[in-house]
Amino acid sequence: MLHAHGVTKRYGAIRALDGFTLDVAAGEITGLVGHNGAGKSTFAEILTGLVEPDAGTVLIGGRTPGAARGDVGVAPQQIALYPAATAREHLRLFGGLAGLRRRDLAAASDEVIDDLRLGDFLDRRTGLLSGGQQRRVQAAIALLHRPGLLVMDEPTAGADPETRQSLLAVLRRRAADGCAVLYTTHYLPELAELGATIAVARQGRVIARGTGPELPGSLT
Repeated sequence: MLHAHGVTKRYGAIRALDGFTLDVAAGEITGLVGHNGAGKSTFAEILTGLVEPDAGTVLIGGRTPGAARGDVGVAPQQIALYPAATAREHLRLFGGLAGLRRRDLAAASDEVIDDLRLGDFLDRRTGLLSGGQQRRVQAAIALLHRPGLLVMDEPTAGADPETRQSLLAVLRRRAADGCAVLYTTHYLPELAELGATIAVARQGRVIARGTGPELPGSLT
């Protein structure tokens, strides 16, 4: 589903990505780990189609990120919600932008509302929600249109245990249904719960790939 080979990206003198190579198959959850500055968030931004790599190949389902944008769901590291809009209004807006209409939008919304337990605060402005509640709304937007690739960039940072468990459960179900999931995190126990393979990034490239027990030296 996701194929990236030899991807480079510079910001002035800083080489954020330096030959970054990674594949994620349909139905696979890959945990992308590494210290700050390893290139994880830069790579996630390229997958949205909003940032262009300087060199290399990035294909999502055989298409460029720009062409495949409708088949990608993204939960960015930073909260990116409209504070004055409710959770319900966010689902309507982003579902409509993804091409969902009426019955399909209602059914998709009901599914993520149930999966991520949004019902108790669905009609509250997101600017008044807790950090964990905002994380759930942001994840719901990413999941809403059932994309073929989910890019979750530190989706549980600062989140409460309920948010974390709800999100991990729905990601396992989506992967079982054939979705490819790229999950960046500093919390290795989450990757064990997800049954994820692990890709270790360092200085803008993937230096190791496998399961947790196979990679003890690479994770330090």
